[in-house]
Amino acid sequence: RIEYSIAKLASHKLWNLLNTEPYIATFGALTGSQAVEMAKAGLKAIYVSGWQVAADNNLSNQTYPDLSLYPSNSVPNLVKRLNNALLRADQISWSEGKHDIDYLLPIVADAEAGFGGPIHAFELTKALIEAGAAGVHFEDQLAAEKKCGHLGGKVLIPISAFIRVLNAARLASDVLGVPTILIARTDALNAKYLSNDVDETDNQFLTGK
Repeated sequence: RIEYSIAKLASHKLWNLLNTEPYIATFGALTGSQAVEMAKAGLKAIYVSGWQVAADNNLSNQTYPDLSLYPSNSVPNLVKRLNNALLRADQISWSEGKHDIDYLLPIVADAEAGFGGPIHAFELTKALIEAGAAGVHFEDQLAAEKKCGHLGGKVLIPISAFIRVLNAARLASDVLGVPTILIARTDALNAKYLSNDVDETDNQFLTGK
């Protein structure tokens, strides 16, 4: 059995922070050097933003709007690069007899709307764990119509469909043996559309228009 030690250690660190700190201040990192400097500055976690990846660090080498247009393995690739940089900084620090900075910070990665259905969410979560992510967050938009949360015209999926996405992500973490922190967020505050009315739980929010 493969031991995903970086992701496992980071997940435990993130869980401990969530249970002992009133909040966790962090920034989005686009490069390994930025991640290392964040550790030196005393941050306790690092964020990988889908918006940033779309704009400036995706595997298509393009500048995209925040519409999930970039290849779905772009975020796992960046998480891996950040962890490699942090590991190298940690190795150098220990070789110099310095132990005052914790470079192995937990990384929380943006999984957008999962880039598809539950199967896609499973594979994306698996890739993020393999890259060393401690936490992964999903949003409840329809993946094919995903938009930046600040834009209008957002389409949500039924609650039951979103639960299936989250269950698939949890299954991936269970299969890999890592207690990944899953974060579910909703765009329901400003969204006007629902992909369908199959879930009775959503009926209270339907206007018939």
